[in-house]
Amino acid sequence: MVQAPQFSWRFLLPKYWLLWLGAGLLWLISWLPYSVLMLLGKGLGRLLHRTLASRRKVAKRNIALCFPQMPETEQNALVKRNFEETGKALFDTVIGWWWPTWRVKKLAHFKGHEHIQAAIAEGKGVLLLAAHFLHLEGAGRVFGLTHPSVGFYRPHNNPLMDYLQYHGRIKANKYMVGKRDVKGLIRALNQQEVCFYLPDQDYGRNRSLFVPFFAVADTATTTGTLLFANAANCVVIPVITSRLSGNKGYQVEALPALTPFPTGDDTADVIKVNQWVEQAILRQPEQYMWLHRRFKTRPDAGMPSLYKGD
Repeated sequence: MVQAPQFSWRFLLPKYWLLWLGAGLLWLISWLPYSVLMLLGKGLGRLLHRTLASRRKVAKRNIALCFPQMPETEQNALVKRNFEETGKALFDTVIGWWWPTWRVKKLAHFKGHEHIQAAIAEGKGVLLLAAHFLHLEGAGRVFGLTHPSVGFYRPHNNPLMDYLQYHGRIKANKYMVGKRDVKGLIRALNQQEVCFYLPDQDYGRNRSLFVPFFAVADTATTTGTLLFANAANCVVIPVITSRLSGNKGYQVEALPALTPFPTGDDTADVIKVNQWVEQAILRQPEQYMWLHRRFKTRPDAGMPSLYKGD
């Protein structure tokens, strides 16, 4: 369990004033209606699309690798929409960290929660598989309304930002475990907690297998999901989070548990995880975090980068 960062008087020193100013401005803006926040986010995203050339190239490359049959004009349009969603993510964070519960409830939509309840009734922990969607801070807060969970946590390098981040996220969680605290997460699962785990990024060659992800045949995919499922008394339940159209808020949908899982065939099991991620992305490809270099680790360290020149 991560020890909660405490307020320190050093946070009042001048070197933190700019961060306080930005946080204060965002807090004031957060009281605007949800529809206005999303409009502001969309505008911010369009500005980022124009100015963040390197990230724009990464997103375009990821989409081209995953959807090689998609016409280039459609790829470019998807990149632009993805940046609009990236801009909205700033305000998803504001909502997740600072909105009072009565406002969050107006944006909350749930499906499939009975799958989680059934696992808990059987005396098992729940390993929730989530994907890196840009609205995750808002959707995570929404999920906490039904069942406060345990989340992985990576401390921020800036101590004031770490303080704000931790106390913002804890509103949707019972407590946090460190990003590398494998035993801590296993312990939580054995205590019948609901724990979030995101297996869809490139975490390097260690504890990874190279399996298909969309059209990329050899994608580094973590075996961490199998580690937790094998070591703890838990079931593995995928969840798909969505930002709903029409400014209706966020939906969290729990799918039926993966069974049997794990099967003992590690390759087949991580392929199954990737297939679930694909399923989630295809519902809302513009909302996925395409700005991450998902394919940076190659099967052979001497192979050329798929992001050469980016």
